[in-house]
Amino acid sequence: MSQSLQGKVALVAGASRGAGRGVAVELGAAGATVYVTGRTTRERRSEYDRPETIEDTADLVTGAGGHGIAVPTDHLDPAQVRTLVDRIADEQGRLDVLVNDIWGGEKLFEWDSTVWEHDLDNGLRLLRLAVETHAITSHHALPLLLRSPGGLVVEMTDGTAEYNRENYRVNFFYDLAKTSVLRMAYALGHELGPRGATAVALTPGWLRSEMMLDNYGVREENWRDALEVSPHFAISETPHYVGRAVTALATDPDVSRWNGQSLSSGSLAQEYAFTDLDGTRPDAWRYLVEVQDPGKPADVTGYR
Repeated sequence: MSQSLQGKVALVAGASRGAGRGVAVELGAAGATVYVTGRTTRERRSEYDRPETIEDTADLVTGAGGHGIAVPTDHLDPAQVRTLVDRIADEQGRLDVLVNDIWGGEKLFEWDSTVWEHDLDNGLRLLRLAVETHAITSHHALPLLLRSPGGLVVEMTDGTAEYNRENYRVNFFYDLAKTSVLRMAYALGHELGPRGATAVALTPGWLRSEMMLDNYGVREENWRDALEVSPHFAISETPHYVGRAVTALATDPDVSRWNGQSLSSGSLAQEYAFTDLDGTRPDAWRYLVEVQDPGKPADVTGYR
């Protein structure tokens, strides 16, 4: 699919790091012009206090063969989002792909804490960052996306609709946030489908994000060292894997068949025959159901 998105314009909202960065870079590798947004820049960090920046992501997009454009944006501020979309309209006249990957909640949730025990301010801010930002961005960006036929909206979340329906996810606030994004894609599918565009929910598997690697004290080059602590980490995937899933959707002339659905990087890899950077196709959500959740020993045979 090299350069198959030449002339196309994408907005990856929440592209400082993790899945957002992987998506932006892979869209760039396919030739797209990619606007990358977030709150962490080379001049100012968000409360995450992480070193990754949107400028770094934009450089990676350009280095991959696309055109990366970094625009500092707080997606909780409607005025900033409106200004961002106006800029894209002025500079490009179109928007073909919108990826809502805004999250920002890693330091706000407490594992297995009930709603009455959880810090309320943190829980409510998590919901604002994970849900309200997506609504604000879609409100302002979708009129531009609908100017051209065949637009794609990807709502990034954690977990498939099927998995999240049957499983309690971390705590009340986290569960509500991730399930809300799934429903958001379903609702957008109803609104966009008749207008010639497609909306999907997409989840990576166990993501080897910068933060996850740091948590295990490893780098991408030696990530398997973390298996000594967490054997099931063997099913993990790089952010490029879900990025290739988005690119596969964006280059599929029949992408409307997925409208309103919940998808995963692993399931789409089987459909579109792409791989992760190491040439494998990890299927994390099937692995969770069949191996990890039942308490079986870690064994990724047949799952990547």
